[in-house]
Amino acid sequence: MSYFLETLISGLFAGAMYALVAIGFVLIYKASGVFNFAQGAMLLFSALAFVTLLEHGVHLVFALLLSAGLMIALAFAVERVVLRPLRNRDALTLFMATLGLSYFIEGLAQLLMGMDVHMLDLGIPDVAVDFHGVSVSQYDVVATGIALALVLVLSLSFSKTRLGVSLRAVADDTLAAQSIGVSLPKIWRLVWSVAGFVALVAGLVWGGRQGVQYSLSLVTLKALPVLIIGGFSSIPGAIVGGLLVGASESLADIYLGPLVNGSVSTWFAYILAVAFLLARPAGLFGEIKIERV
Repeated sequence: MSYFLETLISGLFAGAMYALVAIGFVLIYKASGVFNFAQGAMLLFSALAFVTLLEHGVHLVFALLLSAGLMIALAFAVERVVLRPLRNRDALTLFMATLGLSYFIEGLAQLLMGMDVHMLDLGIPDVAVDFHGVSVSQYDVVATGIALALVLVLSLSFSKTRLGVSLRAVADDTLAAQSIGVSLPKIWRLVWSVAGFVALVAGLVWGGRQGVQYSLSLVTLKALPVLIIGGFSSIPGAIVGGLLVGASESLADIYLGPLVNGSVSTWFAYILAVAFLLARPAGLFGEIKIERV
């Protein structure tokens, strides 16, 4: 029983880290209805910027502030150069724009900071802690706490404030929101800035676990089933979807893996996502859109 609990808890912790990546996608989708393909590149760029500053002798706190400022500057540049010329275009056009943006950001990161693997020490010990007979990782506990705190702050900000109302208005009908005075460029700059900060936090959490390297951007692939299960437009849904993905793939790897003579954690989450698409296409917390024909 203790082995089952350890497997389940480690899966839940991994799911919280998946959710941390998925939140960035949710923010952009809520503001524009577009899947931001560049979120992985933003995660990589922010983590590389942070670790590069540390290696040049910048204090950890100042490195964090400078990296956050860099992501805000990137958000303003994206809004001015990429999004503003494509205002009121269809979702497919904006998606293709984020696809090109992802390659540009990765190339810029490679040009400025190289392709070396960087080890990142955040000062959080990755040691096992015994909790009522169950061994858990202290690093996973802290990372989960960060993810939950971020979700709480963002959920309150986007549901209880005027900004949240404006954001939902833009997501529902861009032209109608603009007609009542909502500034689309301002909303885009703000949301991309927040998404950049979330990418920075996720990049640091994952970079502290597996090092800051170019494969870090592939972590975003695990965000896809999380988004499908939780719903593309729900921040709490990202957490629930992440926990379900993390727990299910960990348990499946232990109990289903031996039956197929291999690891199933690399693909089980996608099978689960397909099942949700068949049963509930909008996800657990997603908004079901009703269109008149």
